[in-house]
Parts: sequence; structure tokens; C-alpha cells
Amino acid sequence: MGQCGITSSKTVLVFLNLIFWVEAEVDHSIKKVYDTYNGTNPDAASRAIDYVQRQLHCCGIHNFTDWETTAWFKETKNHSVPLSCCKTTASNCTGSLTRPTDLYAEGCKVLVVKKLQEIMMYVIWAALAFAAIQLLGMLCACIVLCRRSRDPAYELLITGGTYA
Repeated sequence: MGQCGITSSKTVLVFLNLIFWVEAEVDHSIKKVYDTYNGTNPDAASRAIDYVQRQLHCCGIHNFTDWETTAWFKETKNHSVPLSCCKTTASNCTGSLTRPTDLYAEGCKVLVVKKLQEIMMYVIWAALAFAAIQLLGMLCACIVLCRRSRDPAYELLITGGTYA
């Protein structure tokens, strides 16, 4: 039981460290994924970016102008961003940079980091609750052991006078 408590405490420390590490890693990873975007549905990176932009209502890494530096933007030469950057309230949005009011202004990096940190906080709270339950169990075991040594009503279950 004690080893589990130590492991649980280490887990909490690891997750606290991850909270601060996440932002730097997300910045690197998201840039790599945006660079591989090709706009086709079968491509996993493209689907992931489109999904994130639609769900989190964001566009680009820091804002929609980030798309101008991607290979996809340069290859298509249509001076637009993916349709997943279009606001749901904008009708007839083509992703054109000439109509920036139709596009989400906030970048996805901040929102992804915020979402990951939120999830990690749930994991940390679960680990802390698990550690508290283990600590309570150890306390109860100590109380029973102390009572047993002082109370003559507790007898050994085996003969021969040795502990099991």
C-alpha cells in the first residue's frame, strides 16, 4: 500500500511538470502538423487540423495569417485559408483572406494548450484522490495494529506464537 502512495505522488509530480512542458511541445508539434497540411480528407493531419479548427473555433497557430507561410497556401495560390477557419455564423464563406471578418481570429495553439491543461488537471485530481484514499487506508491499518498490541482480547490465529 505504501509503494502505491509513493508511485501516486510521483505521478502527480510528473503531471505537474507536464503542465509546464505542454506549451512548448504543442508549439513544436502543431507547427509540424500545419506544415504537412494538404487539404485532402483522407490525410490524417489535414482531418485533425480541420477538426480542431471547427471544434475550438480557431484558425492557424496564432491567428489566420499563419496559413500564409504553409506549403498548402503557396501551392493552392488562391489566397485563402481552409474552410474550417470560417465562422459558423458567416454565410458563403470561402476562406478568402480578403474577408477576414468571416474567419476565426484566435489561433489554435492557445486553445489546444488550455484544453490539454484542463484534462491534465482532472488526472492530477484523480491521482491526489487516490493517494488520499491510500493514506486513509494506511492510517486505519496503523490504528488497528496499535490497538492489537495493547488489547489482550486480540489473540494470534496461529499456534506457536509467531506472526503470519
